[in-house]
Amino acid sequence: MTESRSTSTRGRSSGFIGPNGAGKTTAFNVITRLYTPNEGVVEFAGANLLKAPVHGIVSRGIARTFQNVELFKTMTVLDNVLVGAHTRDRAGEPEALEAIDYVGLAGVAGRPVAGLPFGTLKRVELARALVSEPKLLLLDEPAGGLNHEEVEELGRFIKQIRDDRKLTVLLVEHHMNLVMGISDHVHVLNFGRKIAEGPPAEVRANPAVIEAYLGTEDQGPSGPSSPVPAVEENERNEEKEPDAAA
Repeated sequence: MTESRSTSTRGRSSGFIGPNGAGKTTAFNVITRLYTPNEGVVEFAGANLLKAPVHGIVSRGIARTFQNVELFKTMTVLDNVLVGAHTRDRAGEPEALEAIDYVGLAGVAGRPVAGLPFGTLKRVELARALVSEPKLLLLDEPAGGLNHEEVEELGRFIKQIRDDRKLTVLLVEHHMNLVMGISDHVHVLNFGRKIAEGPPAEVRANPAVIEAYLGTEDQGPSGPSSPVPAVEENERNEEKEPDAAA
């Protein structure tokens, strides 16, 4: 990433969009200290996160989900969520069960995550993030693998989470209806540079964004992109995050 500066307002949702390999997941990995940039500052709550140890990010109020679900497959839903509570004093099974119930998974709390549907696994990851009581929640392609009805439900749920828990939400997503529907502000990356930002309607009409990503009605789905760009496998390979559990 080069010459990319973005800010987000507390209690609001911001979306990150851009072509495959644009640097969206890389940005999340820098924020959460999985990657260390050559230069620059990542500031949160008045502190430079780059001076914090990797294991200290969650305790500073930041939690995330991953593009490729990262769970302990042989452990139960409850035990996976308990991992997210390790930074909270005296937090334990009651808090984990509350988070599991909040995401609608109380009925599978005692089941191993191996073999559960993909959409369920994504909710387990979300519960694990929420049990840490974050101030900033990073969601990396939460709609990946979901059908149309599930995406609509997800959009409503993300808004509910933001409002119920007074969170700031950062969202990386290719599903444009989801991004534009829940984001107060949208950032657009292309080849590691920010090319536009602003309210969803303004970004959608930006000529540079249309050329680089959204495309026009005359362009095919694999040109600069169709109005709802498809997720291509090469981004998952290019931006695949390091193995991590929380």
